[in-house]
Amino acid sequence: MRFELYRDAAGGWRWRLRAQNGNVVADSAESYVRRADCEHGIDLVRGSAEATVVDMTLKIA
Repeated sequence: MRFELYRDAAGGWRWRLRAQNGNVVADSAESYVRRADCEHGIDLVRGSAEATVVDMTLKIA
């Protein structure tokens, strides 16, 4: 897998995470004005490996 850092059509910074088969499995969903902020978003995703998984189908509304 790899992170791709790029500029969108409006000039904002974005990232996407691609699997080895080329499919995008995650993206920034928003653009950043500063590249450093975009890189920070990548770091947050990298650090989320410890995040728990919550099965929302088991939650009662």
